[in-house]
Amino acid sequence: MSLNDAIRDVVNNVPECLAAGYIDMTTGMLLAYKTVDSHPQEVIELLAATTSDLFQGPNVTTIENIFKKIRGTESDPERYIREIVMTSKNLIHIFVRGKKSQDQILVVVTRVSANLGMVLSKSRQQAALVEAAA
Repeated sequence: MSLNDAIRDVVNNVPECLAAGYIDMTTGMLLAYKTVDSHPQEVIELLAATTSDLFQGPNVTTIENIFKKIRGTESDPERYIREIVMTSKNLIHIFVRGKKSQDQILVVVTRVSANLGMVLSKSRQQAALVEAAA
């Protein structure tokens, strides 16, 4: 399955999904995306940079390093933050880090009326399939 097909499946399988994208934080690129609504191009262009800030911003990295030091795993390359859930007035935004490729993130956007537990569960399930397609 191609990455574009996998992203399309995310939109089709996550409840009330409006958009999905796959981001590579090492290159800063949005590798694939699909929307069902028209989204401003400025938002789409900022998605990769914003996602990178959320997962790898200086304060986040500092917190992760503190936890590594406390746990005695300072040399462990694994990142602690695996998922981020954000809600806004009208939307739910789910960010899921890849398990094998920690620098790749699946972003899922749904209506706020969607069942959050189901959205999170389906997003996790789809993340594995997208990562396999990337």
